[in-house]
Amino acid sequence: MLIWLVALGLAVGSFLGALTWRLPRGQKITAGRSVCPHCRHKITWYHNIPVFSYLVLQGKCSYCKKKISVRYPLIEIGTALVFMALGWRFGLSLDLVFYLIVASVALAVLVIDFEHQIIPDSLVFVGLAVGLTRFSYAFVLAGFLAATFLLLTNLVTRGRGMGLGDVKLALFLGTVLGPKLTVVWLMISFITGALVGLALIIFGKTSFGKKIAFGPFLVIGFFVTVLVGSV
Repeated sequence: MLIWLVALGLAVGSFLGALTWRLPRGQKITAGRSVCPHCRHKITWYHNIPVFSYLVLQGKCSYCKKKISVRYPLIEIGTALVFMALGWRFGLSLDLVFYLIVASVALAVLVIDFEHQIIPDSLVFVGLAVGLTRFSYAFVLAGFLAATFLLLTNLVTRGRGMGLGDVKLALFLGTVLGPKLTVVWLMISFITGALVGLALIIFGKTSFGKKIAFGPFLVIGFFVTVLVGSV
């Protein structure tokens, strides 16, 4: 089963690579095959096999020979690893299907927020719709309280601590986790964000007061909570 999940993760990761490139640029995901960002030549299917094609082509476009970003195989490998971890956590079950879908949306949010510091409403709404398929008043309340906490943080810090996109993301992920794990998830996210922020300051990569995308830490904290917590 894990082998199949890795294959599925690579395929979904390939889709997420295209989605996270097009969505922030206002391009439709249904616009057709991917093209080289340099020469705009359409990429054939056999040059678009996850990870394999990138390695065979040595990270270059097969037509213009210019470098293709390493983001694509990284997203594919990352998605496969997350799918494999979820398979280990839940086994063959409906819970696994649910969390694979949630993970796909969350990974897309992570990549876009990391690269552009924005969280598209469309992704959050899709994720929230998936989360509500297991509707529970307690779970909805957990999402609402998580979003309220981040909204208060946004108001206190005047948007420097986090943006409204993070508030909406908290509503989505809190609804998925429910009341038992939401507090743990937020603690992990804030601690991880603080440690990484401190490390970036120490190594001169950022400075105090400079905004750092918080969405990726919410997503990473979510995955850690799901994998080690009692869902």
